[in-house]
Amino acid sequence: QVQLVESGGGLVQPGGSLRLSCAASGSIISIYNMGWYRQAPGKQRELVAAFTGGGRTNYADSVKGRFTISRDNAKNTVYLQMNSLKPEDTAGYYCHAKLWGGERPAVGDYWGQGTQVTVSS
Repeated sequence: QVQLVESGGGLVQPGGSLRLSCAASGSIISIYNMGWYRQAPGKQRELVAAFTGGGRTNYADSVKGRFTISRDNAKNTVYLQMNSLKPEDTAGYYCHAKLWGGERPAVGDYWGQGTQVTVSS
């Protein structure tokens, strides 16, 4: 069994900062991609930032220069440092990983349960 567990969401004022964490645990052989998506009410889920193949990073244009993704490979954990937060960043943030693992090892997509980020004064 593979689990992704997020933490770090909350309520913050515009211009503030938050740091999200996502730890992958269980029967993991190799992680290919890992990152963050978000979904606001009435909108589709969108990529925020992710590590892709070859260790490259990919950011949504709307967060470039404000958000930074980092990782600790030894802990199978990714972080999202979010600075200069805006009300339009308000959404549920979901951790995603494409990895090789599970009880019967296979490549699959896994999602966390989500953590709410609300930016409001």
